[in-house]
Amino acid sequence: MNFLERAWYEGRPWLYLLWPLSMLFRGLAAYRRRRHSADASRLGKQPVIVIGNITVGGTGKTALLIALAQELKQRGMSPGIISRGYGATAANYPLVVEADSNPDECGDEPVLIAASTECPVVVDPDRPAALAHLLAEHKVNVVLSDDGLQHYRLHRDIEIAVIDGARMFGNGLLLPAGPLREPQQRLHEVDFVVVNGEAADALELPIPQYEAAMEAHSLVNLATDEERSFTGAPFHVGNTLQLVSGIGNPERFYALMESLPYPLARIEFPDHHKFNEEDFAGERIDAHQPIVMTEKDAVKCRRFATANFWALRAEMKLPPEFVKALLKRIRQAKAEAKAKT
Repeated sequence: MNFLERAWYEGRPWLYLLWPLSMLFRGLAAYRRRRHSADASRLGKQPVIVIGNITVGGTGKTALLIALAQELKQRGMSPGIISRGYGATAANYPLVVEADSNPDECGDEPVLIAASTECPVVVDPDRPAALAHLLAEHKVNVVLSDDGLQHYRLHRDIEIAVIDGARMFGNGLLLPAGPLREPQQRLHEVDFVVVNGEAADALELPIPQYEAAMEAHSLVNLATDEERSFTGAPFHVGNTLQLVSGIGNPERFYALMESLPYPLARIEFPDHHKFNEEDFAGERIDAHQPIVMTEKDAVKCRRFATANFWALRAEMKLPPEFVKALLKRIRQAKAEAKAKT
């Protein structure tokens, strides 16, 4: 967490000096929404589900998308996934992402999604172009968009907003004075709200809201693919676990790891950091102790990982009532699309 993010969530009073810029941001965001919403058009009969948030930083939306894709596949559906590919450097788009794709070219989250779901994944900064390519090249009957709640050029049938239950909305101000991309009233317009963890503050919303939770499953070695149960003592007595993170909000990762009976050393890098071997060669890292990271960071380290690199395999547990309600809404969206054609 950088200096500004820390100030948002600590409620620093000096942030109100940035309030005029927040009002300017609000006006520009409203203008973009009006302008681009008029351009959004349906590209197929398949329902499009956007999973996003109204704050910057990690809330668990990618974990939710992965869990949803797996749930839909278990029910015989064929989901496809689109993403902007944050930090991607590919020369040409759209780009089809595989489990072994280079995360520097397509982004770390799309690689993790492809590996975790085995669904077709297409990356393009222009999300409607990603959607068009996905529908043209793959037989899918429902589309999940990783992020994109504010990408109004993308037609959507269902919106799911994800909230970090611990951090909520910080000081409640819009960028740059606070973490909000849009006013909190935007949550009144989505179809579902999913709170990642127990909500620190009560939410009074006119739409369904559900509580999900991240659960640790196992630890996977990046060099050998050995998998160890997360319960008990997966490492030797006397080990210190070096928790390396390059994600927006590593606190939930830390909280999961704190249940293990080992001393922990936190080593933080910026969000979406492009890891390389030099990051692990300095004095901050002990080459003789285990290095543990999230699966999102692990996809960027596999090519140079040694036997002391481990990834925490965790998954989001979805409330059955949420899955049931979403399936009903998908059926409604399909019927509405069919009626319009």
